[in-house]
Amino acid sequence: MSAKILYTITDEAPLLATYSFLPIVQAYAGQAGVDVETRDISLSGRILAAFADLLPEDQRVSDDLAELGRLATTPEANIIKLPNISASVPQLKAAVAELQAQGYALPDYPDDPRTEEEQDIRARFDTVKGSAVNPVLREGNSDRRAPESVKGYARSNPHSMGAWSADSKTEVATMGHDDFFSNEKSVVLPADDVLTIQHVAADGTVTPLKEGLKVLAGEVVDGTFMNAAALDEFLVAQVARAKELGVLFSAHLKATMMKVSDPIIFGHVVRAYFKDVYDRYGEELLAAGLDGTNGLAAVLAGLDDLDNGTEIRAAFEQGLADGPRLAMVNSDKGITGLHVPSDVIIDASMPAMIRTSGHMWGPDGEEADTLAVIPDSSYAGIYKAVIEDCKANGAYDPTTMGSVPNVGLMAQKAEEYGSHDKTFEVPADGTVQVVNAAGEVLMEHAVRQGDIWRACQTKDAPIQDWVKLAVTRARATGDPAVFWLDENRAHDAALIAKITEYLKDHDTDGLDISIMAPEAAARHSVERIRQGLNTISVTGNVLRDYNTDLFPILELGTSAKMLSVVPLMNGGGLFETGAGGSAPKHVQQLQGENYLRWDSLGEFLALAESFRHLGESTGNAKALVLADALDKATGTLLKENKSPARRIGQIDNRGSHFYLALFWAEELAAQTEDPELAAKFTTLAESLRAQEETISAELIAVQGSPADVGGYYRPDDDKATAVMRPSATFNAALDALGA
Repeated sequence: MSAKILYTITDEAPLLATYSFLPIVQAYAGQAGVDVETRDISLSGRILAAFADLLPEDQRVSDDLAELGRLATTPEANIIKLPNISASVPQLKAAVAELQAQGYALPDYPDDPRTEEEQDIRARFDTVKGSAVNPVLREGNSDRRAPESVKGYARSNPHSMGAWSADSKTEVATMGHDDFFSNEKSVVLPADDVLTIQHVAADGTVTPLKEGLKVLAGEVVDGTFMNAAALDEFLVAQVARAKELGVLFSAHLKATMMKVSDPIIFGHVVRAYFKDVYDRYGEELLAAGLDGTNGLAAVLAGLDDLDNGTEIRAAFEQGLADGPRLAMVNSDKGITGLHVPSDVIIDASMPAMIRTSGHMWGPDGEEADTLAVIPDSSYAGIYKAVIEDCKANGAYDPTTMGSVPNVGLMAQKAEEYGSHDKTFEVPADGTVQVVNAAGEVLMEHAVRQGDIWRACQTKDAPIQDWVKLAVTRARATGDPAVFWLDENRAHDAALIAKITEYLKDHDTDGLDISIMAPEAAARHSVERIRQGLNTISVTGNVLRDYNTDLFPILELGTSAKMLSVVPLMNGGGLFETGAGGSAPKHVQQLQGENYLRWDSLGEFLALAESFRHLGESTGNAKALVLADALDKATGTLLKENKSPARRIGQIDNRGSHFYLALFWAEELAAQTEDPELAAKFTTLAESLRAQEETISAELIAVQGSPADVGGYYRPDDDKATAVMRPSATFNAALDALGA
């Protein structure tokens, strides 16, 4: 097997941090004969790859994501995956505009493609939108947890937690009927087949929505829909309820990952909040494509093109004045939670609200109780359970609370995040059917125009692997493992039957393994974390995403410090480095003040596991030495409090990288397993320690002035390198190691 690690080039703060950290990684890895190569899976890189054949030769880039996807199915895979942008349409358009300004001959994103050429362009862009990266790379299930060193640090250095009171008005509102949860049907395929999803109109006209859908024996296929009329009725009622309660109105969706359904739902939210405006001007607004799907900001920007745009703008302003106060993304700039679909992402926004006394920021710049509107009831209950627990028992205590690690089902595009190509806004009243190759209707739903119908797939092999991983983690830790599945949900019932069968293949004697509906599992888990106990959450794909933000943010203050290992089903390894939800704010601060607060701890943890996997799979003993030394260095970094500080004048991301390099070199110099490595790193360790003050001063000296990296979505390599590697002394020491 190849002694090679592939390090992904991604977006925003993680990308900028890579300019600083990767040279360290490559210099150290080289001493163990390990090549560390990069592959570009950034939003800009994916856009350019999608149009490579239409670009001049000197502007073409390779499709690195496709290459990594192929590699992930092989035993040789060793991939470090940093957080990337899951692009909403506004983000996609912004990235295209930046690339065009940089000279790339890209077409504009067509909102309403009509010609064949426009439809081709739109189809290419659609491959880049939303969760385009993770389903390709995740050929295994997820094992995500807080390492002991991180948990210990959080207990000794607790992050701030807002106080809770029993009279808090914060609550979760969800539909509970006529939604994806309540309308779901599920089938388990008895044999390999090819399915068709089709719409049958009231007059019998059959229109294929998706053809050639290949499925395997044992695969679970689900179909469901959200009733648009019921959604509108629910949303209008919640706007009124927020006004009545005197709390902030906020909607929590996943318009980046769920790139078809949730943007449509977001548009419904905008139209419900401004119901009077759309009742009066809806004909003009909808004819102009200003339906709220891309957010209030896009609607307001489009008013300039309407004859009565000034009049409608005044109506929107009056709607803001008359409606409930909106939760804000940026109070100073007047950016509400309805402005941009990708600004409020449920898995980040709900934990942040819970951590802050159940508050979000209001238009006046003050915190306030909030009505959190989560239309689909599939998983809204987990947040409801945690909020009710906080009202009853107060805020959690990071110094004593337990942990909720996660084993997540996500391999081979399992569950909802793989459903984009099978999600449709219903074109006319009728039925949507899923039909097999023999023409038999496997499931069908009576639908109305505007309803949102979707299907998802979960293959059998990933389910078996998921059960195996859950048992493995329960055995390794001794902690109870809970499958978060609701027998009243069609998909979950199918999984429960499989889990019950597959658990028989494993030795579970002495293990505490159970199945609970998500809301009950959340209550059970928070009861235990208050006692300082750990409970492994074993969840499907979407809940994996929610839980691996919710609990780490409460336990550690961030989800970026989690260790995320994906044992790939064919023997390779994918090592993820935490979440990137705060990345945009960090980039803005770097651009304004040359200070990057992004914490690369997730990269340190992932890199150690990557070296360990490489060492074990290839017999490279030096890689194992690097891994053990890096783990120890990361522990020292935390103990010495050398993570990025909170304000200018102290070490930032670049400074933390220097200290990690120093501690790592000292651990390598001190270890006795490999004298050759010890000798190589002794000189470097002595040099870095002797020049610590000089290097730290050089890294801090650049802070306080604007920094130009040449682009937000596609920085200029030379400019970004200059900004992120400002210490000539440190750079020279690394160069000497390489030499």
